[in-house]
Amino acid sequence: MNAARGHATRHWRNQKISALALVVLGGWFLFSLLSLSDPGFGSVRAWLAVPAQALLMLLFSWCALWHSAQGVQVVVDDYVYGAWHARARLVSRSLHLAAAAAVAWALYVLAGMPPP
Repeated sequence: MNAARGHATRHWRNQKISALALVVLGGWFLFSLLSLSDPGFGSVRAWLAVPAQALLMLLFSWCALWHSAQGVQVVVDDYVYGAWHARARLVSRSLHLAAAAAVAWALYVLAGMPPP
């Protein structure tokens, strides 16, 4: 039971860390977008072409996905039983990892770097 308590504590801590990071990065994202003179596609793409902006956007996106994965894991652990439990966790993790890869690729393309 001690190991389960440690896992629950780590999970709770990870959710709080990701929530705090989302508040900070979300504030940056909102401030940055509102400070753009033209909110069109070209301006946003030029904004993302700045390496620091692209990196912060990647961190914001990955943090949101990490927070989402933590929340979905809680739902799966609480409401999915039996043989479906392991499958649901695997599907959730796989989808979150695929989304993280898709975000990285999309930011790579939007930042104006040519695809390999």
